[in-house]
Amino acid sequence: MLWQDKAAIFVDVMPRAPRPPNLPPGTIWRDRPRSNIPGSIWLPDTGYGALAPVAEGYLRQNLERVTGGDRTKLLVIYCLRDCWMSWNAAKRILAMGHTSVAWYPEGTDGWIDALLPVVDAQPAPAVGN
Repeated sequence: MLWQDKAAIFVDVMPRAPRPPNLPPGTIWRDRPRSNIPGSIWLPDTGYGALAPVAEGYLRQNLERVTGGDRTKLLVIYCLRDCWMSWNAAKRILAMGHTSVAWYPEGTDGWIDALLPVVDAQPAPAVGN
């Protein structure tokens, strides 16, 4: 399989829930857990229809890092089943000059339904952090 052989880089673009702005002072906030396909990189908030320059830079820099600059490396983009954010991100990554981009429309929902393993995920840090 592509994920076991590391023949592809799996990129999870599931958005990360923001901290509610109206929490009372001193309230403890815990991020909602995210599980993804083993070996994936999680680049949250990079699948929206339009990206702020900082989000686009985050996407570009992390793709450069994980591909080693090889724009022919196969990238498999996903989030949840039929998630349009993963479709948007796949199109955006193609427009950035990557030539081997696949959209996995089943996302983690389909992965789990197929009884394949998932692991706890943390967002990739901004490059340089």
